[in-house]
Amino acid sequence: MDTPLDPTALAPRLAEVYGVLGPIYRRVARIVERDQEVMGMSVGVRAVLDQLRHEGDLTVPEMAREQALSRQFVQRMVNDALEAGFVRLRDNPAHRRSRLVQLTAAGRQAIGAVHDRERGLLAEVGGELTGAELDATLRVLRQMLLALEDIERR
Repeated sequence: MDTPLDPTALAPRLAEVYGVLGPIYRRVARIVERDQEVMGMSVGVRAVLDQLRHEGDLTVPEMAREQALSRQFVQRMVNDALEAGFVRLRDNPAHRRSRLVQLTAAGRQAIGAVHDRERGLLAEVGGELTGAELDATLRVLRQMLLALEDIERR
């Protein structure tokens, strides 16, 4: 069984992970933007719809914090989603000025179609990957995310 790496050995290996994540993210963003007409939304709107699908109704500030994005950017994406009919705003009983953003039936259908399309594309990855390898990858990425959140709070 492997033993945990000490911090001096761990840091360069995690840097390798970051080095791979950047190009993956940029390629996915390019594919989404290229296929925007097919999918009917930008990367930013997709992120908003996906977050609402997973977490339920949220305010713009809540979405921005969770996604580590500016409130203004998320607001623009919500406005785009509103214009497309993918979301609606509703009163927030906890806060008069910060309304809740809620998926509409059209938004739920649109993000579902995007997920179906993505699953089709991801099915082409191959590489004989195992469930254990994917579990380990997710564990590493989640640990990196938690560490970065801690660093940001300092």
